[in-house]
Amino acid sequence: MKPFVLVFALFLSSLSIFAQKKIIKTDQAPVPIAPYSQAVEANGLIFVAGQIGLNPQTRQLVSGGFEAEATQVMENIKAILQAAGLTMDDIVNTTIYLKDVAYFQKINDIYGKYFNGNFPARTTVGVNNLPGGASVEIAVVALRGPKRK
Repeated sequence: MKPFVLVFALFLSSLSIFAQKKIIKTDQAPVPIAPYSQAVEANGLIFVAGQIGLNPQTRQLVSGGFEAEATQVMENIKAILQAAGLTMDDIVNTTIYLKDVAYFQKINDIYGKYFNGNFPARTTVGVNNLPGGASVEIAVVALRGPKRK
């Protein structure tokens, strides 16, 4: 009987190795404008698709310039992570695409307000164009870790 229990326990633990992806979606962030998901979780990693400054209700780029767009992007990311049961502190990697690298300091100021110190790794790239005429797009990867107290 004991060998059966051991084999069964090994079988159950091996199932986690082959975990399937889980689609994460919320109406608190913009519905994708193309064939992709807001976020996908696989083996504890949550890949949030690049977000631009779209208002979730109107699906239009917010007005007010770069600062308004960047703030909306961060709010969209925050909403998607909340739908996954995570926070901004769970982000481990960020990629920022800027249409104009002259906004580098402005993005730092806005981005920095969304974290409590231990910042994720980050790459910032200047690009010629972004979807929908956006000035900034941000994609993140978060990690589902042990439950916090």
